[in-house]
Amino acid sequence: MRLRREQPADHDSVRDVHLHAFGEHDHGLVVARLVDDLRAEATLSLVAEAPDSGRVVGSVMFTPALLDAPLRLLDVQVLSPLAVAPAHQRQGIGQALVREGLRLLTELHVPLVFLEGDPAYYSRLGFTPGGAHAFRKPSLRIPDAAFQVATLPAYEPWMTGTLVYSPTFWHHDCVGLR
Repeated sequence: MRLRREQPADHDSVRDVHLHAFGEHDHGLVVARLVDDLRAEATLSLVAEAPDSGRVVGSVMFTPALLDAPLRLLDVQVLSPLAVAPAHQRQGIGQALVREGLRLLTELHVPLVFLEGDPAYYSRLGFTPGGAHAFRKPSLRIPDAAFQVATLPAYEPWMTGTLVYSPTFWHHDCVGLR
């Protein structure tokens, strides 16, 4: 498997990965549209290529958000969405994409990465419940267990507060359970 930054030629393939991973009907279409719109603001968008075919089989995006901290607004990142084509799931592709993304964000001195997701999956990648660090979720629709954060080396203890998603997530109503 080869991990690399998404290129313009990958857009259709990335869209297909999200459609297939999230279902080709309502939810998959919403996520695919979200990806299309987030692309313009993404800090980092990575893809995984299948070793045999070179086809894009996985995708992850990291986009800017704000943390409304007591001292000042702080630039942070949101991991969303992450998708792996169904035929390639359970092979470590998603984990590899997330780990590489966190490594690259560490090099950019990003202090915090937030997400909404399955704690059983993301805890293996260094994410912990946001509430345990006194972070507040941006919506009551997000289950407490799903609101998670990874603290990177640039994190400092004063960095606490409320996560503020970019307007794109709100525009697509992609916050919390649906």
